[in-house]
Amino acid sequence: MRVEGIVFLSLVLDLFAFTIPLPLFPRIIEWYTKREGSDPSGFLSQTLGFITAVRSTLFTGAAKNPQKWDVVLLGGLMGSVFSFISPYIGALSDKYGRKRILLITMIGNILSALIWIQSTTFASYLLSRVVGGLSEGNVQLAIAILSDITTPQNRGKALAHVGIAFAICFIIGPPIGAWFASKPLPSAFRISGVELNVYATPALLSLVLLVLETIFLACCSSRNSRRPKTAQANGTVKDEKTNGTANGKTNGKANGNGHAAPRKASVAERLELLKKLRLLHFSSWPVFSGVEFTLTFLTYDLFDWDNKQNGALIGSIGVVSALVQGGYVRRAIAKIGEGKMASRGIASCWLGLLCLSVVPRFVTSYPSLSLNLLRAAAVCMAFTSATVVNSLTSYASLQCDEGAVDEDTGKISQEHPELAKGKALGKFRSSGQLGRAIGPLLACGLYWTFGPAKTYAGSSALMYGVYKLGGSLAAKAITS
Repeated sequence: MRVEGIVFLSLVLDLFAFTIPLPLFPRIIEWYTKREGSDPSGFLSQTLGFITAVRSTLFTGAAKNPQKWDVVLLGGLMGSVFSFISPYIGALSDKYGRKRILLITMIGNILSALIWIQSTTFASYLLSRVVGGLSEGNVQLAIAILSDITTPQNRGKALAHVGIAFAICFIIGPPIGAWFASKPLPSAFRISGVELNVYATPALLSLVLLVLETIFLACCSSRNSRRPKTAQANGTVKDEKTNGTANGKTNGKANGNGHAAPRKASVAERLELLKKLRLLHFSSWPVFSGVEFTLTFLTYDLFDWDNKQNGALIGSIGVVSALVQGGYVRRAIAKIGEGKMASRGIASCWLGLLCLSVVPRFVTSYPSLSLNLLRAAAVCMAFTSATVVNSLTSYASLQCDEGAVDEDTGKISQEHPELAKGKALGKFRSSGQLGRAIGPLLACGLYWTFGPAKTYAGSSALMYGVYKLGGSLAAKAITS
């Protein structure tokens, strides 16, 4: 099986397991609150007390139901906590090889699921999240592997598979997790006298998927998943299909703007561009993740939608995102470049936020117009989801070293330690994860303090600024 296919299938299994618990976080915290909330000195009570203090300080009078809001905020934190280990995992994969580190992280993920199954206290559940967070890195390592085995010309197309895997799993994972959450664990899997987590069934499903993924990776992936040794330290890559070379001057399709690069960028230039790409990644994610998190609040407040209607909306966004990834991005990115593709995705988010900012104005007088604006915004968000992250990731990978590989050790020659692919992409991914963790907290506070119209109008203004920053990066002609 080709490496691209192995990476894609492993990503589907991994992201499926990752998306299963996403809709359960608030209910899990609520369950622990009922079990442990009566103990004021308990770990959960103290944690919720801290969340309450933060809310009261930053968003005075924001919530109609403060306790419920605090539970939602804590659930959001649990979904994004401990996401900053990526640079270290990436650096270890540079040193010891991608497959070895990937299998170690999978063992950590399996251990996390095992702890979750039997976590009957909030502290033990938090431990499962910590173990899972310390083992995080599967997506990042998959991106690094795809970057290793592709040339600059076809990298954007290959990395589009990551977005397709995300879209597929976000369509099917959360609904399946919610369905299994209502099913008790079969008696055959229960141990007499041992109490299990209320959501032990979806936890067991995640465990099964992670075990299957680990076996699949151990049996099917090559030792290092590197490009052939013909990749020389100066970046020259022999490619049988193109029968050409890429000696640092790409053919203009992978330099971020679709025009031929006049020269090979220096180490200093590539390091500077990586910093700007990390800034762009960090700047765009708080706004986008904020609108993702508050979209269901908007439909509930304004249209009184139920879970089924909200699920259909989120599912439709995933479907459109998958279609854009498979039908548009994979074909167009080689023609227009990673920078322009990301810039178009950011512009789409800006337009979507503008649509959402005017939805509340027409709910009463023109309800059909409000619904159409909501649908238009959903399409815009789907296009953003399909384009921005993968394009920026591909652009960042092009700044990394493409040097010669020692097939025995899996090590790659480096012009600079910060340009090692695993470490550089790990730092890039962490910048986005930090933004994704901040976004829901800020968006919720602003939503309940100022209302949806002002929140989305302000967010659209911020995204326009990000769009201008992205446009300046798209105009650069720097390649690795």
